[in-house]
Amino acid sequence: MTAAAITRRTAARARVVAPLPLGAVVAALVPLAVLLALGVVPLVLLLANAAHDATGAVDLTRWAELFSNPVFLDVIWTTVRIGMTTTVGCVVLGTFLALVIAFVPFPGTGFVVGALNVAVSFPSFLITLALVFVWGDVGVVNGALAAIGLGPVHLLDGQWGVVLAEVVYFTPFVLRPVLGALGGVDRRQLEVAESLGAGPWRIVRTVVLPEVLPAVAAGGALVLMYSLNEFGIVLFTGAKDVQTLPTLVYGQAIGRGDYQTAAIAAVVNVAVSIGLYLLARRVLRGSAAARSPRGRTGLR
Repeated sequence: MTAAAITRRTAARARVVAPLPLGAVVAALVPLAVLLALGVVPLVLLLANAAHDATGAVDLTRWAELFSNPVFLDVIWTTVRIGMTTTVGCVVLGTFLALVIAFVPFPGTGFVVGALNVAVSFPSFLITLALVFVWGDVGVVNGALAAIGLGPVHLLDGQWGVVLAEVVYFTPFVLRPVLGALGGVDRRQLEVAESLGAGPWRIVRTVVLPEVLPAVAAGGALVLMYSLNEFGIVLFTGAKDVQTLPTLVYGQAIGRGDYQTAAIAAVVNVAVSIGLYLLARRVLRGSAAARSPRGRTGLR
């Protein structure tokens, strides 16, 4: 090995072991510290409260009591059922509306799209209150029915009322990404499919949907996460006998001061949310990959 080669290797090793500049260290530590303070520390405290009783002693018997309690298990199932039903409703409705807006021009399309952009910024309770004013027990509809001697409509009093309010609020979270994906669909593919004799539904099923399924998957996963953790809609609908994990956490912590039970319910809520989110992403991504143009040989 020549002296020049040895010199180059020595210089390279010196660069590898050279200390990082102070600015680079600070730039790396600041976001890490923020992540620890806002994410890791609260989660650790949550787990600690879930494992300790009111006296501060480690006590896991409350976990066994809750998971043997049919009421707690029903709360978990209610949370999952409402979240998954809401997600399916938002995916179907949001995709359908996006297809209509993209391919069926009508007066006021720009206004509708602009309204959607504004609607996603509203707090969930505001949309829920609007529904209560229209469909609630003392809302406009029931007031009109009472005026003509008809009985009231209890649309928002149960789980379906919560699902309806959540679908109304969360549908734009699917519609917007799908509408954006539809804007990138190659219109020449649609023209070729039409020239080969494919009807509108077949074109949508075999050409359009495979192109937008990643956007549908992203929007659906987002809705699932939000709906599993939604508190305001469940509270403001006033639905009787509907309790989800977020409302249980609030009731135990604020109403009863039982922080261990509230922490356990919160941990379960986080676990269910992350588990279903990962499952939904995997299923929807697999479906998108199977229906992508690379996985297809032509119109079916």
